[in-house]
Amino acid sequence: MITLKRTNSDDTDFKNLVALLDKDLAIRDGEDHAFYNQFNKTDKIKHTIVYYENGVPAGCGAFREKESGTTEIKRMYVHPDHRKKGIASAILKELEIWAKEVGYAYTILETGKNQPEAINLYQKQDYSIIPNYPPYETMDNSVCMKKTL
Repeated sequence: MITLKRTNSDDTDFKNLVALLDKDLAIRDGEDHAFYNQFNKTDKIKHTIVYYENGVPAGCGAFREKESGTTEIKRMYVHPDHRKKGIASAILKELEIWAKEVGYAYTILETGKNQPEAINLYQKQDYSIIPNYPPYETMDNSVCMKKTL
């Protein structure tokens, strides 16, 4: 059975999945990890999703306001045991629906060149590459994207 739970950053399952995400990103980002990590704090995020497969937390994602009318997708992660099942797409779609419900017209996000599977996911979901936005404008490893909701 599949369940998508709308919650916030205080959710224990969300926190546990984000801890796994941070370990993965520390490896992928290498020496740039400290820079990126400062922008990935999860305290006080009001809009998070936890995806459950048969009661097991399998993935997560979140969004937060970046500017008026635009929200930023954050903390997308699927546990390695649950990948290649469409979970990330389902989380992303639910985040987009929720963002639109609360009045956002656009979503933006930043991912890294060392995350080709993420870039591929976002492009399949109609995200377009845009110039890197602050604070990523000087980061060669960053790939920023945008979608109209």
